[in-house]
Amino acid sequence: MNDKATTRNSSGIAAPGLAAAGTSVAVALALLACLLLFASAYTLDEAEQAIVIQFGRPVGGPVVTPGIHFKLPFVQEVRRFDKRLLSWDGDPEQIPTRGEQFISVDTTARWRIVDPLTFMQRVRDEEGAINRLNDILDSVLRDYISASDLSEIVRSHDWAVTEEDLKRALAAEEEEDELLQKVRIGREQLVAAVLATAKEQMYEYGIEVEDIRIKRIDYVQEVQERVFERMIAERQRMAEEFRSEGSGRAAEIQGETERMLAETISEAKRKAEITRGSADAEATRIYNEAFSVDPEFYTFFRTLESYAESLGEEVTLMISSDSEYFRFLRDASLTDANTPVIPVPGVQSPAPTSPGSGEETSPQ
Repeated sequence: MNDKATTRNSSGIAAPGLAAAGTSVAVALALLACLLLFASAYTLDEAEQAIVIQFGRPVGGPVVTPGIHFKLPFVQEVRRFDKRLLSWDGDPEQIPTRGEQFISVDTTARWRIVDPLTFMQRVRDEEGAINRLNDILDSVLRDYISASDLSEIVRSHDWAVTEEDLKRALAAEEEEDELLQKVRIGREQLVAAVLATAKEQMYEYGIEVEDIRIKRIDYVQEVQERVFERMIAERQRMAEEFRSEGSGRAAEIQGETERMLAETISEAKRKAEITRGSADAEATRIYNEAFSVDPEFYTFFRTLESYAESLGEEVTLMISSDSEYFRFLRDASLTDANTPVIPVPGVQSPAPTSPGSGEETSPQ
């Protein structure tokens, strides 16, 4: 009777214990509902896409729109994939060209997941995608480079060849210099062909290759040494050409200088001869005037000049006592001391003697 009294009163209103139990159940149901809601709802942002999996198998199509989505709680799970552009960087590889020149090629690519369901089924995750990209991109790149000349790989257009470049190319040891090779495809079209082939092969994995770039092309070590040797030989040949050209130019300048010097000397000699001729003419005129004034003195003066021209220093002159020259010297010694005596170059005048000494000068 007491238990029934605590459960209901006489008016039929529920007791406080029953109300508490009902509240607990409601709270539990609310918590369960929240848990179920939390377990079944998931969100995707702008950079994500998802596949819903139930017991290891995909359910429905890819979920690519951002926002809140729902799944069966505890039974289904969500596999998320990136929607953004992803990068791939390959390792440098040694690849032979069509001319059997080994080069090191370093490439990079940009790709994205366009079909997450196929992507998950074929490669599962990004690590598997990178491995597949390594295999396919390296293989495609090797095929195209092996079928192309080095000039096709490093440039897209023909180089402008100058006359100097043409001479250098024709003087090279190789049968066909790279400078003269015509571009059939070019680097841009080669990369575009690699991209098209790689895109076609990767699409079956739910991957779209957006872009491929060759970051670096370099010779391998052995080829580098040969290239450096060729460059050194080429520079030495050019230096020899410059030296030869410089020597020729120097000889030209020296010849021109000698010619100008000879012309200058010749002109100077010509002017000197003209001046000398004018001077001789003037001297002749003066001599003629002197001769007309005193012919005897003129004859004597010319004789003195001839002696001066024919005799040098320390020369002993032997003359006859009957000669006019001796008579002049003897008479000059008898003149007054204040009377000037004309000196004769190269001939020592006799010492004056005292008058009346009775001595005669003997010929030397």
